[in-house]
Amino acid sequence: MPDTATADLLNYIEASPSPFHCVEETARQLLAAGFIEVDEGAAPIEVTPGQKAFLRRSGSLLAYRAGTAAPAAAGFRILGAHTDSPNLRIKPRPDLKKSGYRQWGVEIYGGVLLATWMDRDLGISGRVYVRGAGGKPEARLFRCDKPIARISNVAIHLNRDVNSKGMVLDKQKHLPPMVGLEDVATFSEWLSSEMDGAEIISWDLGLMGLQRSTVGGIDESFIFAPRLDNQASCFVSLAALLQAGGAECTQVIALFDHEEVGSRSHSGAMSAFLKDALARIERNYQGEAPGGMERAIPNSRLISLDMAHAVHPNYSDKHEPNHAPVLNGGPVIKEHVEQRYATDGETTAWFRDLCASQDVPFQDFVIKTNLACGSTIGPISAGELGIRTIDVGNPMLSMHSIREQGGAKDTAYLFKVLKHALEGN
Repeated sequence: MPDTATADLLNYIEASPSPFHCVEETARQLLAAGFIEVDEGAAPIEVTPGQKAFLRRSGSLLAYRAGTAAPAAAGFRILGAHTDSPNLRIKPRPDLKKSGYRQWGVEIYGGVLLATWMDRDLGISGRVYVRGAGGKPEARLFRCDKPIARISNVAIHLNRDVNSKGMVLDKQKHLPPMVGLEDVATFSEWLSSEMDGAEIISWDLGLMGLQRSTVGGIDESFIFAPRLDNQASCFVSLAALLQAGGAECTQVIALFDHEEVGSRSHSGAMSAFLKDALARIERNYQGEAPGGMERAIPNSRLISLDMAHAVHPNYSDKHEPNHAPVLNGGPVIKEHVEQRYATDGETTAWFRDLCASQDVPFQDFVIKTNLACGSTIGPISAGELGIRTIDVGNPMLSMHSIREQGGAKDTAYLFKVLKHALEGN
């Protein structure tokens, strides 16, 4: 990958403050690279060797480059990731007044590290439905990069034990941000004014931190940014697809919304979005005979990409001995015997060989035995599709914070391996 890998990643994250913006930025880059957009509801088009296309569903997107051989013969190489990140979402009726201030009610989306949202300059982004032509609802992307909201800490003078007993936040009571004094506009009035007077119907909006993504450390070895989990994986998947050479196998990236809340939605990994798209590609591949999907499955591989827990020098006892990944140490293979990760010995051997062939270091992670293990889209997709799957991710710190930390070298490492995998290796 070019030397601009880290800068390109940070630009991608800055363009993607919500899952909907992430899909829009991904689509923009795909269109610029000659991919065509396919309407899910339109009549199927014939899939020809080398064809480049994508489709989107809400906050999810799937893109493919058709192989030179039919999927039944050469299978699929799939990279899966998710577009969403934990944050604070605006309630349907958010307006609150208390002690002279206007506040907005918020809901918790995903496993938010709540304390990191305190004393931050906050903007807002997502999708808004307005009254469009003919009176029909029309979806528009929205982002406000102005510091319009803040969740202020209470002064230590009024909470003397905070440094000894820790900060405990009541999600209902302590998280509504202040946005102005009591007599300012309601949320809908403010939103309409920001959208040229449009009639607001509904929204999918969340708060976001406004501090820009950057490279850090005295040796510039770190990345400091929001949403590394998991837009860093979306970015590297997209980059690998755009720069991969053609192959016999059909190359696919699948970027899903709603992973942070369980993937159970019409556009999440638990939906039929990926399964139906693969079936459509196989069924409409030029000259393909019926029944090819059953033959494509055993010839396919899926890499589930989600960020991994790097060892923290101040909390190293949280890691299993011999399984403590470090930043800039290369991609992390994630394993769990109860299949919270989809990795097994076969897919581990395959991925380790991919790394070795590209001179890329790799690391291993298993959760400490006395801790609960998270999960990914990997087991969901493996179970839905029956495709051999491995769970992999770049190492990071501060996962689910408003501001996360990664390694500046790891994007290029993972890119080399994923590109090689897409090319049928």
